[in-house]
Amino acid sequence: MVSHNAKLDYENGYLVVRGEETQRIFINEIGLLMLENTAVAMTGYLLAELVRNKVKVIFCDQKRNPCAELVPYYGSHDTSAKVRSQIQWSEDIKGTVWTEIVSEKIRKQSELLLRHGMSEGGKLQGYLSEVAFGDSTNREGHAAKVYFNALFGKKFTRAEDTPINAALNYGYSLILSLFTREISANGYLTQLGLFHDNMFNQFNLASDLMEPFRPLVDERVLLNLPDKFETEEKHKMLELLEQEVFINDRSEHLGNAVKIYTRSVFDALEDKDASLIRFYQNEL
Repeated sequence: MVSHNAKLDYENGYLVVRGEETQRIFINEIGLLMLENTAVAMTGYLLAELVRNKVKVIFCDQKRNPCAELVPYYGSHDTSAKVRSQIQWSEDIKGTVWTEIVSEKIRKQSELLLRHGMSEGGKLQGYLSEVAFGDSTNREGHAAKVYFNALFGKKFTRAEDTPINAALNYGYSLILSLFTREISANGYLTQLGLFHDNMFNQFNLASDLMEPFRPLVDERVLLNLPDKFETEEKHKMLELLEQEVFINDRSEHLGNAVKIYTRSVFDALEDKDASLIRFYQNEL
């Protein structure tokens, strides 16, 4: 994260940050670069190198909230073939994969509630058993209402302008950026989703794939209920990216878990086998 006035450029494989002090960071060691200050200047050469090394770059607005990101045109040598395949995914396999994703999201929500002693987790388990193909009965929506009311109170709604919602939105935007990076790196289009199909959303597919990861944000906000959401709280939320979870019987940082899971979803879609999807488990 770059939070102060600085000039960023490229030099012999390093990102060079020239501010009050000069810092050098090897680009291959960077997964995500967040420019939190609008007074940061960057060279075009550096931007090209960040794209080439598949570094996710997030730009913030004057309020230090994420407002844009750098996405490459081509993330894979066989992007054209991947896009043709993506367009041809059948409604059947898309519906099957979406059913698995929704079920896992509700499962993670239930586990979070039960982990914190909230009996509503049992009700969500009931919703889980009722999920139909493609979630045609909208169990996800019913579960979300029970879930958020249990976490943050009966009067809580996601539409309100509150510090809790600001924290949730900030965390979700970080997770979304991880998924857009992996989707692009695998050669697919972020615009063409499985379920999300908003013509104004450039990240429909990322919005689909990230759903089971939302409870990681929710729990972090629950444990640090903010009465304001400013710079300090945003920096604390960024620690989410260092969280470790279990996936494929190994402990992995969140970024690696997103990579493993995303690739497994594409394997499931291409091979028409939803059992190939690898979901994370919270670290014990």
